[in-house]
Amino acid sequence: MNGQIKTIIQCDFDGTLTRDDIGFTLLDEFARPEWRITLEQYKAGRITVGQFNSIVFRMIEADKSELLDYVRRRDVSLRPGFTELLAGCRRRGIEFIIVSNGWDFYIDYIMKNLNLSEVPVRASVTSFDHGQRTARYLGPDGKELQVGFKEAYSRLFLDRGYRVIYVGNGISDAPAACLAHHVFAVDDLKDYFESRNYACYPFQDMHDIERKLDHLA
Repeated sequence: MNGQIKTIIQCDFDGTLTRDDIGFTLLDEFARPEWRITLEQYKAGRITVGQFNSIVFRMIEADKSELLDYVRRRDVSLRPGFTELLAGCRRRGIEFIIVSNGWDFYIDYIMKNLNLSEVPVRASVTSFDHGQRTARYLGPDGKELQVGFKEAYSRLFLDRGYRVIYVGNGISDAPAACLAHHVFAVDDLKDYFESRNYACYPFQDMHDIERKLDHLA
């Protein structure tokens, strides 16, 4: 890869860096069962991702400390090769950022617990103040978004002249991934791209991505 071109890897978190979706795991464990009904409403396009996120966050019947204790006990690990990928990015002058539909409180906790706090994270901004739970997506300009959170960051990087490499696993990654110069995909995102004959690189762990970086045009 040409070192003179500014490059950034925009990476999803749940199901991409982790194998499990931590947010859904927390909802299954601590939210009222009807959160799944809200999920179906979102999948059917009847509510936005921002509305879904806000509604189900308020369904959780636990405080922040309980949620983080549960995350701690699950001993969440990232896909193998992540530290090697970060080191490879540093050697090549490639920037790396996590942009996730997940909640910031558990992503920040997991990254700090793994001594990876230096990695920038953009996720749903949560608040537990005075028992009032809120979860909001804030775009690069600080304004709240109901849709297009991941795409907003992809467009920002493109507008700043970056070559964007996208890494993701789900259908919610597809709009942002379609804006990128190169896409590494697994699970539903891989199926989405392959069913449309869009170019992507399948991966199983972060080693697969690191090994491919020097071969990207």
